[in-house]
Amino acid sequence: MNQVSTPDASADGLVLGLELIDAGMLARVGGKAANLGETTRAGLPVPPGFCLTTEAYRRAVSPAGLEGVHGALAATGDHDLAALATLAARARELILGVDVPPEIAAAVRQSYAALGTDVPVAVRSSATAEDLPLASFAGQQDTYLNVVGADAVLDAVRRCWASLWTDRAVAYRATHGISPSTVALAVVVQRMVDAAVAGVLFTANPVTGRRQEAVIDASPGLGEAVVSGAVNPDHFVVDTATGAITERRPGDKAIAIRPLPGGGTERTVLPPDSGPSLDDAQVRELAALGSTVEQHYGAPQDIEWAIDAADKLWLVQSRPITTLYPLPDPRPDLPEPDGIRVFLCFSLAQGLTRPLTPMGMAGFRLIAGSVARSAGFDVPEPRNGPAPYRQAGQRLFVDLTPVVRSSVGRAIVPRVFDIMEARSAAVLRRLFADPRFTVTTRTPWRVLRHVVPLAAKGRVPESLFRALLRPEAALQRAETFGGRLRASLAVPADATASERLNHAERILGGKLFPIVPAVLPLPALGFASLAVAGKLAGAGTNSGALQAVLRGLPNNVTTEMDLALWHLATAIRAHPGAAAVFEGASPRELARQYRSGGLPAVVQSGLAGFLARYGHRAVAEIDLGMPRWSDDPTHILGVLANYLKLDDPALAPDRQFANAAREAEAQMERLVAVAGSRGGPAGRLRARLVRGALRRTRMFAGLRELPKYHIVEGLAAVRKDLSAVGAELAAAGRIGEADDIFFLDFAEAHRALAGASFREVVAERREAYDAELGRRRIPRVLLSDGTEPEALQAAGTGAAAGVLSGTPASAGTVTARARVILDPQGAALEPGEILVAPSTDPGWTPLFLTAGGLVMEMGGPNSHGAVVAREYGIPAVVGVPDATAIISSGQVITLDGGAGTVVPAGD
Repeated sequence: MNQVSTPDASADGLVLGLELIDAGMLARVGGKAANLGETTRAGLPVPPGFCLTTEAYRRAVSPAGLEGVHGALAATGDHDLAALATLAARARELILGVDVPPEIAAAVRQSYAALGTDVPVAVRSSATAEDLPLASFAGQQDTYLNVVGADAVLDAVRRCWASLWTDRAVAYRATHGISPSTVALAVVVQRMVDAAVAGVLFTANPVTGRRQEAVIDASPGLGEAVVSGAVNPDHFVVDTATGAITERRPGDKAIAIRPLPGGGTERTVLPPDSGPSLDDAQVRELAALGSTVEQHYGAPQDIEWAIDAADKLWLVQSRPITTLYPLPDPRPDLPEPDGIRVFLCFSLAQGLTRPLTPMGMAGFRLIAGSVARSAGFDVPEPRNGPAPYRQAGQRLFVDLTPVVRSSVGRAIVPRVFDIMEARSAAVLRRLFADPRFTVTTRTPWRVLRHVVPLAAKGRVPESLFRALLRPEAALQRAETFGGRLRASLAVPADATASERLNHAERILGGKLFPIVPAVLPLPALGFASLAVAGKLAGAGTNSGALQAVLRGLPNNVTTEMDLALWHLATAIRAHPGAAAVFEGASPRELARQYRSGGLPAVVQSGLAGFLARYGHRAVAEIDLGMPRWSDDPTHILGVLANYLKLDDPALAPDRQFANAAREAEAQMERLVAVAGSRGGPAGRLRARLVRGALRRTRMFAGLRELPKYHIVEGLAAVRKDLSAVGAELAAAGRIGEADDIFFLDFAEAHRALAGASFREVVAERREAYDAELGRRRIPRVLLSDGTEPEALQAAGTGAAAGVLSGTPASAGTVTARARVILDPQGAALEPGEILVAPSTDPGWTPLFLTAGGLVMEMGGPNSHGAVVAREYGIPAVVGVPDATAIISSGQVITLDGGAGTVVPAGD
């Protein structure tokens, strides 16, 4: 099959030969045609053909009257699938009811004739939103194979146009906010390959993420059998670095799809045990072609291919693999490390699944650099962060390779993650058996050389001794720390933008990390005291008995915040007129009224007081780019509206919290009694020691939230400074709006103050950020070759069929309706519903007050959500894989927080 030149077949470019198309013509030819044109121009073996442009579509359908359908679709919610399907069917009907305009028909006939006389062709849709690096859109429109004759080609083209409005495509666009009036469809017509064997090739492993590993599925006949899933194909895996075929798995290949003379296709039954569809040489040739295509595009590719009867390999189409998680960004300021590396997602460890803004990343680099310098590590450029810092997919990662290859790291770090994020701990432990990560550091001296000076500088031993001997004084010292911190964060009101920017960098680079050694030793001692009390109380004391002591903890700033909001709701309920305001207006409208001072006095003043103390908090609050509650109180007003629905006094959160505290005190007394039950001086001493230990647990464990609370205060002060800088830059026209400052880093912000414009940079970064917001699967651990170790590990959990298994976090059993919430902003949780979330941070916890239970995909038994759930006395299970995808809102589930199981009700 020789390459045929198909020149521009119409005066205004309604039809273009593939060789005239490149990647820059996406809006005109759609994703499939743009990719085929690009590969054709690169000299790759692409069957010849042509493309009807999106302008041809628009001209052809303009008489159809689609404007009414566009408007109706735009006004229809993405969950109303029946209405969307009805409108989609109407659009298809309108398009199929119009004739192909004569000038377009003539151009198609001319281009088709250039391919040969009645040559069989494939007619494929090419949408402007498909086959893109950040879109999972391919396959939503129709393809017609073995089309013969110009009239048949024109009919197939019209049906492709109509397939822009399939039910699936319309629902997808509604879900992703793609305007109906903006989409258009190009159509590719390509000479058919009479394939002896065909299939798909991924130039990176789409399951494990590993780059340099080609995955090939092949079957006799046309590739449609493989693409559509009609057969179990032969499966091959090739290490593209060495050319070795590392896996061969034969498929049954029960059928083949073959072209019929005169047009159309048929399915034929293949004899069993027909042998492999590819020999080793063909497998390697395919892998080599894939590497060439990947190198051309600079990204892993999903390729459809065919081999004809003459053993000629053809590339039918190529698109980016949209499901791969990005590799960690390189660090040009550091030498490239040798060997494969292990990266842990710090974002997930903090309960954050969404991407961070560029300024949020810049802030973390400065904080991490401060930590590293305090520990005696060299950080040549603080704005770049310490050596282990990486980012991938706009999320924070840490290079843990030295930890994995250290005997001390292996002993300590997984135990820390057992508490923070248990699934990450399990992934790390399985990596220890990988021979690529053998231990190379066996002594603790390297660790101690950095930890001991850090502890001494933070006066950690002094804090621990004070907490042991004078616990009240230690608590008072921790409580006064916040006032000193807030005073240090202030900046003069008349400070210039440059001074504010420098002040923000000083806060991040020097004032925030000292919070951790100043406060964290106290809650650490509290939890250690709990463990000591368990040992002293005797072997019969199980973990459940100890965990009960942690309910209703005092001195927890997050609990105090949530209860303060509940008390505001109670005050509003006492004023019927004020409560009625929440019934007739949305949270967004209530926020608008608050900003204008138009809410009832009890709401206006009460909310102002709450925000004065807690307004620095937010959902995803570790990101400088996220608005604080004081910036936008919509979320808090929505939570208040939810609280006002709770009318059962027995379920009132303050009453529940008080009951939990009383039960914890009673449990403490029972443990003291158990410790002293042996009698005699030894028993009395043991009882006194248990009482002292548990008293310190109750006093200090709640302080675990305080370091982050103060750090977020510092981040809010930085955000305030940056917002002022952003306002000045926007006024000067160097960025579009004040919040665009959060899509720059500090170096860029200084350059903008010096006169540089960053409007285009911000627009590109906002687009990339918005695309990353849609990513649901974030790897806990990522290797430098792209492998996601969790994907390699067997999924079996040992749980019974239909039972979801996780980590027990808060004892108790509840059966109720689930509410799946991916983002708490604007979320409605009815009282008693079980909250199912990917993860939580303090911005989520106001929802906990009325929740009947908690299920999280992330976290460990002492992660934030687990601790708060215990304090409120609601059952909780954390670390449940894919809970938000498996469980549906409204579905009744049974949650056993003691066993760590979630059982969805049957259909």
